[in-house]
Amino acid sequence: MRNLDRRHFLAASGVAALLVLPGCASLPSLSLTEAVKRLLTLSSQNAFAKLMQPNGFFDSQVARISVPEKLGGTRVTNIATAMLRSKPIQKRLLKQVNRAAEKGAELAAPVIADTIRSMSIADAAAIIRGGDRAATELLQNELGTTLVTQMLPGVSKGLNLFDNEIINLVLSQVSDINFADISDDVTNKVSDAIYRSIGAQEARIRANPQATNDPVIIGVFGLT
Repeated sequence: MRNLDRRHFLAASGVAALLVLPGCASLPSLSLTEAVKRLLTLSSQNAFAKLMQPNGFFDSQVARISVPEKLGGTRVTNIATAMLRSKPIQKRLLKQVNRAAEKGAELAAPVIADTIRSMSIADAAAIIRGGDRAATELLQNELGTTLVTQMLPGVSKGLNLFDNEIINLVLSQVSDINFADISDDVTNKVSDAIYRSIGAQEARIRANPQATNDPVIIGVFGLT
């Protein structure tokens, strides 16, 4: 990944290829399953395009990762050391976990693309008639814990990059946690953030399918 920029990564991982499906010149019969897959793949493409920008998680109102509770988080009373409760340290921690999230997303993108391409959809009509995030919920159920498992090495690597000094400082001051605890917490939050981001993009597409210029999405979701 050192020699690839974000756009090249999307192409290399198969995200760009898998998530941009060819248009149809004519649609004698619309495939509801294909429509759901196109909705999911386009939602995923849009979500990852934002998340994998520099500071994509940190700058997102939907996807920003919070500092683990044991490191202060929203309950700073869990930290005995005043230094770790200070705003400068918490700011560095917040930046660190959100940069680590980017490394997790790099591993998540091809997993999600492959899953969408191969998944079976038992009742596509129900998904089409469902809520704004019905397809995303289907994807999340399909993957189960797979996404967390696949992302964990990337998140762990990310926590060891960028600002490793802050992580070492925390581990030296807090006796009841270890690096694995931090990695697990952040990885689970990254997984949730990715699904929130995909769901937000799905809702946008459902609200304005014409903006996709995809004849299948327009033909199906433009009628709902």
